[in-house]
Amino acid sequence: MSRRSPLMNVIVSAVMKASRNLRRDFGEVEQLQVSKKGPADFVSAADKRTEKALYEELSRGRPDFGFLMEEHGEIPGKREDVRFIIDPLDGTTNFLHGLPHFALSVAVEEKGEIVAGVVYNPIVDELFWAEKGQGAYLNDTRLRVSGRDKMEAALLATGIPFKGKDGHDTFQAELAEFAPNVAGIRRFGAASLDLAYVAAGRFDGYWEDNLQSWDIAAGILIVKEAGGYVSDITGGQDMLKSGSVIAANDRLHAPMERVIKRARRGAAKTA
Repeated sequence: MSRRSPLMNVIVSAVMKASRNLRRDFGEVEQLQVSKKGPADFVSAADKRTEKALYEELSRGRPDFGFLMEEHGEIPGKREDVRFIIDPLDGTTNFLHGLPHFALSVAVEEKGEIVAGVVYNPIVDELFWAEKGQGAYLNDTRLRVSGRDKMEAALLATGIPFKGKDGHDTFQAELAEFAPNVAGIRRFGAASLDLAYVAAGRFDGYWEDNLQSWDIAAGILIVKEAGGYVSDITGGQDMLKSGSVIAANDRLHAPMERVIKRARRGAAKTA
C-alpha cells in the first residue's frame, strides 16, 4: 500500500464526511420514487449539500486553494496555480432513479496538471484514488489497467447523449463501428466511475464526448497512474477543455481512436 500524502488525506477525509449525508439522502430518494412529484428537487438539494460539505472541509484543510465546482462554478484562491475540481454527485440520473451507481469526484489541478484525484462510490464503499507518480489504488489495493490487446475481446464503456444534447448522429455512427467488433459496450451513466473502472481493469476502454472537466479530472489521473493511456477524441491531451476522452491500455487506445475517427468521418459525410 502506498502511503497517502497529507493532501490526499485531506481529500479523503472531506469525501468521507460529505458522503455520509449523500448516503442518507440516497436512502430517502428511494422512498420518494412512489410520489407523484418525484425526487428531482430533493436530489438537486442533495447535490448542493454535498458540494457545500466538500467545499467547507477542503477549504479548512487547504485554505489557499481555489475551486472549480459543478454547482457554484469557479472560486479563486489565494494561490492562483492550484485548485480543487469537484463533482459532488456524478451520476445524478442514477441517483434520481434509485440506482446505486454514482460517485463523488475530487481532483487537484496544479499549474494546469492534475496531480491528485479521488472517485468514491459511497454505496459500495469503493474509493479510487491516485497521486501523480505514486500509482492508483482501490481502497488499499494497487490498480492496473487490463492487459487485453484485441478489440474482439474488449469490454468498452461510453455515454449516450440524452435529450437536449447534441451528438446523437455521431454517437450512432460510433456505436455502429464498435458494436460488431467488441465483446460488449456498457453505458452506466457516471463518467468518473467509467474511468475508475478502466483503471481497475473492469472496462478495457472508455470513450465519451460533451463532458465537463469535473466529470473526468480525477478519473483521468487514476487511469494514467494505473498504467493506462488517456487522450481527447483527436488524440491530444486537452481533455479538460475539449470535454472529450478516450481511455484504455496502451494496446487498445490507438485502435479505439481509429474507430472513432472513422465513424466521425462517415457521420460527417452523411450529415
